[in-house]
Amino acid sequence: MKKINILKKSNDFTRIIKNNRSFKYADYIIYVEKKESGVYNFGFSVGKKIGNAVTRNKVKRQLKNILDKYQFKNNFNCVIIVGKGILNRSFNEKEINLINALRKLNLIKEKKDE
Repeated sequence: MKKINILKKSNDFTRIIKNNRSFKYADYIIYVEKKESGVYNFGFSVGKKIGNAVTRNKVKRQLKNILDKYQFKNNFNCVIIVGKGILNRSFNEKEINLINALRKLNLIKEKKDE
């Protein structure tokens, strides 16, 4: 996933979470903000209850890897909050659950050709 597609600023997270409805699927809580123009952006929030910094960064790297396999529609910001149950899932289960959630939100165009 390219760095331009990552949300990092705290005020972006706050605005998106405060002004949009949540969508819960398995271990994920997803907030989507539609915008007028531009590319899509994702932000990840992995709380301290998940584990130490190494574990939290591993989860974020895995999520970025999953999202990198797909093409998305433009004009949205998305914040993905991860729940504690993520530690009990295999990588394949994480991928299936996240992609199913994003499909229900109608954000995925298609899978990238490898």
